[in-house]
Amino acid sequence: MADQLNPDEKFDLITRNLQEVLGEEKLKQVLQERELKVYWGTATTGKPHVAYFVPMSKIADFLKAGCEVTILFADLHAYLDNMKAPWELLELRVKYYEQVIKAMLESIGVPLEKLKFVKGTDYQLSREYTLDVYRLSSMVTEHDAKKAGAEVVKQVEHPLLSGLLYPGLQALDEEYLKVDAQFGGVDQRKIFTLAEKYLPSLGYAKRAHLMNPMVPGLTGAKMSSSEEESKIDLLDSKEDVKKKLKKAFCEPGNIQNNGVLSFVKYVLFPLRGEFCIKRDPKWGGDKVYTVFEEVEKDFAEELIHPGDLKASVEVALNQLLEPIRKKFQSPELRKLTNSAYPDPSRTTGGKGAKAGGGGGGGGGENDELAPSRLDIRVGKIISVEKHPDADSLYLEKIDVGEAEPRTVVSGLVAYVSQEDLQDRMVLVLCNLKPQKMRGIESQAMLLCASIEGEPRRVEPLDPPEGSSPGERVFVEGYEKDKADDKLNPKKKVWEKLQVDLKISDECVAQWKDKQLMTKLGQITCKTLKGGNIS
Repeated sequence: MADQLNPDEKFDLITRNLQEVLGEEKLKQVLQERELKVYWGTATTGKPHVAYFVPMSKIADFLKAGCEVTILFADLHAYLDNMKAPWELLELRVKYYEQVIKAMLESIGVPLEKLKFVKGTDYQLSREYTLDVYRLSSMVTEHDAKKAGAEVVKQVEHPLLSGLLYPGLQALDEEYLKVDAQFGGVDQRKIFTLAEKYLPSLGYAKRAHLMNPMVPGLTGAKMSSSEEESKIDLLDSKEDVKKKLKKAFCEPGNIQNNGVLSFVKYVLFPLRGEFCIKRDPKWGGDKVYTVFEEVEKDFAEELIHPGDLKASVEVALNQLLEPIRKKFQSPELRKLTNSAYPDPSRTTGGKGAKAGGGGGGGGGENDELAPSRLDIRVGKIISVEKHPDADSLYLEKIDVGEAEPRTVVSGLVAYVSQEDLQDRMVLVLCNLKPQKMRGIESQAMLLCASIEGEPRRVEPLDPPEGSSPGERVFVEGYEKDKADDKLNPKKKVWEKLQVDLKISDECVAQWKDKQLMTKLGQITCKTLKGGNIS
């Protein structure tokens, strides 16, 4: 395709959908003489998520325009950024990023042979590069370094010196990768302008800079690896994608900070050139759009319902994710994933971890996401009565092995008859903060299996036969760890752990493929294979 484009057409393709370009004239000059050399770097920190499809689709544009593209796995940057990637995990994180980025590119049809992949520490520890770091540090003020990294480097009360080095190293990468332009998000603008200011002082050329807009996450804020509720992981199941999209901020008629709509604009349209809204025939049936502005206009005028937009994006997104999921089902890549991102509760020396390697809690508050932090017990429903102020809610008195039964407010009677609940053995989460529901305090949560759909299907979880009220429920391998006294709602421990609670194809309750159990055996449900637990 690039052979058929003139320099102006290449420029238009390279810069489409970008929020800002610094050095347009330099780009045009290079394109008159030869193909453009551009690089995109990614610090190998948290797991890449679906927002990474935005730069991937732009890289596809660069290749169509004939650009020579380098992808930098910035492992040293990952360590310098407040040690987001521990030194001992740098190599594993790089391998994970390389595999997942290549899988993403393959899923959107980008030929890998046209790309160059480079690891930062392959050249950033060389004598020449190190001397340039010292030369640059003698020129850049603390103010400029701190300002440059303000939107990229993690901001903390007592910043480390490493965070001040980060922007300068990114500037030097442009020279050592021998490129004409660097591509990144608009949040990196201050680093780009620092590079333009200081590289000429070292005798190096000033490069052009191409900036993508920042795509909103599912909550309406920036999509981030560290904010679980804002993102969809590349390896999330179809059920997780549905669940997260269902919760996504997508207000009728609101086109601002709409992560679902932005995904259509910056990923689906550049890759496919069209987008199909799927809906029931009684609401007009399916409609294919070939221009994003028409999608945006119809959504703003409420001609597209948020539910239809989410359902349509769900279909398109799963088509992109399915090849990645399949690739990472191999034993080698599953092992790599677990090694690069080990369960923090099973490692030693981390914040909140026990000496000797146990995860968990010891009854206090910690920051590790071990399932043992959840105080799940076997309970027995001893009475069920209607909520006095809510038709859809009922009050269950549940014996959980304490002096007094706990009151649980739920809508379970909509799915299981009141008679069937009486004297039934169930599972209860006991260390959530009590919450008032229509004026009555719910002192625990009844755990159930569910499958979304029309109609929604819900079943209580079943402890092993012979279980008694108060018996502890644990995840296989975590039986010796203690639960928190109370879960801090601000930390969203339950919400983060609940994402990985599932029902297997054998109707067994699991957390990350490990069984939920009591001392008598495994936790099950009656029929909801593949369901979620909530």
